[in-house]
Amino acid sequence: MSALTNPLNWALAAVLGYVSYNYFSTPAAPPPAAPRRLPTLVFKEYTPKELAEFDGRTEDTGSRLYTMVLGVVYKRDPDEHGPYGNFAGRDASRGLAKNSFDKSMLTALDAPIDKLEDLNDEEKESLSDWAGHFEGKYQLVGKLIENKD
Repeated sequence: MSALTNPLNWALAAVLGYVSYNYFSTPAAPPPAAPRRLPTLVFKEYTPKELAEFDGRTEDTGSRLYTMVLGVVYKRDPDEHGPYGNFAGRDASRGLAKNSFDKSMLTALDAPIDKLEDLNDEEKESLSDWAGHFEGKYQLVGKLIENKD
């Protein structure tokens, strides 16, 4: 019987081919990572007094930490007080424009929203840069409106 007609040789060749194929072929790509899901939050209008409740310290608001920049309210990480921790639950616009994290930069909660009309061009540019930073890093949750009397 010749080597080509022997069924045992065909079986061995098939097994060798299968093993070689699996050994030398590239592994399948791992499945893509699941997209990061942010918790669902409803876009809402906040007055300065309502926003103050979201300072990351009260259990009534689920320890959520919100900060407002240029009329837009952003949700921040509750553990992130960092350099702009004074702005938790507040309008951070003036302080960010002036690159000051001091509490004196905060507008009183019962005062009208700061229109920032006295800022110079350099301060306006700084504020614009900060607004871009917040927009790219934090989740948008609402906008600031005047207090309701």
